Amino acid sequence: MDSNQLRQLFAKALRASLASPLLLAGCGGLDLKGYSPPVCEDDWKLAMSGLSPATQPDLVQLRRSQDTGDGSSNPRLHTVLSSSGTACATASQPATCQAELAALAPQEGFRSVCNLFCESYYLATTEGDTVAAKTSLEALIGFLGAIDTPQEALLRVFADGYTLSCTTLERGAVKANGDGSFNVVATQGFACGEGTQETQFVLGVSASGEVVEKERDVLKRGDKGCSVGRRPAGLQSEGFVECADAVGRHLALIAHLEAASIQAFLRLRAELALHGADLSLQDAALRSAMDEVMHTEVCGHLARKYGATPERPQVASLPPRPLAEVMLDNAVEGCVRETYGALVAHHQALHAEDSEVREAMARIAEDETRHADLSWAIDRWASTRLPESERTAVREARLRAIEALRAEVAEPTDSALIRELGLPAPEVAVALVDTLTRELWN
Repeated sequence: MDSNQLRQLFAKALRASLASPLLLAGCGGLDLKGYSPPVCEDDWKLAMSGLSPATQPDLVQLRRSQDTGDGSSNPRLHTVLSSSGTACATASQPATCQAELAALAPQEGFRSVCNLFCESYYLATTEGDTVAAKTSLEALIGFLGAIDTPQEALLRVFADGYTLSCTTLERGAVKANGDGSFNVVATQGFACGEGTQETQFVLGVSASGEVVEKERDVLKRGDKGCSVGRRPAGLQSEGFVECADAVGRHLALIAHLEAASIQAFLRLRAELALHGADLSLQDAALRSAMDEVMHTEVCGHLARKYGATPERPQVASLPPRPLAEVMLDNAVEGCVRETYGALVAHHQALHAEDSEVREAMARIAEDETRHADLSWAIDRWASTRLPESERTAVREARLRAIEALRAEVAEPTDSALIRELGLPAPEVAVALVDTLTRELWN
C-alpha cells in the first residue's frame, strides 16, 4: 500500500464517519530521603552486579524472552539484558559450556507479562560445567538465598511484576531498613489512554523474600495523546504540562511527541542501515525525521498560542536492536499508531474550528501519510527476512495494538479538543479505527 492508496482509504474512513489528549496527573508525596536508585546498565536494564547469591556462580545473566502470545511453544526471541561474571570460567569443558549457554531457551520465566508484547524474564547461570535457568519465583529466591543487598531486593520486586526506573527516584529506588529488610519504590501500570494510570508503590522486602505493600499513590493518569506519532524506544519524559487550557495542554503534549518522533526516525534509519535495508527506506526515514522537526515547531507554536510551553523530550540512548525487535516496534508504532495518527490529522484538517490548526494539520496530514506508508514499506521489506515465527509475532503485536487503540479512543474527549482542534469524538474515533481494521489491518 502506497501513500495514494492510504489517502483513498483515509477518505473512505472519513466519509464513513461524521465529522487526543487530555491530561490527569497525580503527584506523589513520598519522602525519598535515604533512598538510592537501582544499579543499571545503559540506564534502563537492572544490573546483576551487587547480588550475593547463596552459591556464587561464574556468570549470572538477566534475560528476556518475547513470545507471540498465541500459545505457541517456540519463544520468539531471547535477549541478554545484563550480566555479571565470566561465562564458563571454571568449566572443565568451556566450549561445551558456552554452547549450552547459547542454546539455553526456556519457555517460562519468574516474571511474565502480556501488554502489546508477551515477555518473560529469567536468570541464566553457569557454575563449573553446570548451565542453568532460574525460571520460577521459587528458583530465584533459592538462588539468591537471604535478601541481604539492595540489588537483590530490587530484583525480587521486579520478579513480582513491578517496574523499576533507573533514572527517576519516584519510580525506582531502594533503602535499607535497620531490621535487615528493604524498602523499594516501584510502579505498575502505564498512562497511555483515558482510564489508564501509573501507580507508585512502596514495598517492604524481608530477608526471606516476602514482599508486602506499604504505600501506594497514583503518579499519573493517561490520555489519548499517546496514539499520535512514532514514540521512540527509551522515551523517558511524559510531555504533560501545567496549563489551565485543555487545548494548550493537548498541543503541548503533541509537540512533545512530535519532537520525540525525530529521534525515533533517526534511530530507525540507523537500524535499517545496520540490517541492510534499501537506501530508499533509509532516506525516507531521514526525511521523516526532518518532517518531524517542522511538526514540532508548528505544534509548539500552537501550544504557546493557547498558553502552554511544550516539554523537551528525554530519550535514553539504547543499543541497536535485532531486526525482529525493530519490526515489532514498527508494527505497533508505525503500522497501527502512526497510521491512525495520520488519519486523525486529516480529520482535524477538515473539522478544526481554529483556522490555523486546520492549515497546520493539512500539511502535517500529508507528511504523516508518507510516514505511515514508510511503516508499511518497512513491514513488506522485512517480512521476507524474518522466519515465520517472527512474522507471526509481528502480526500478533499489531492485533494487540489495534485492540488497545480501539479501547483508548472510545474514552471521553474534552469538548474543546473536538471543537477547536477537530479531534474525532469517541464514537467517530471508534468508527475510524473499525474502518482501518476492516480495510487495512486485517
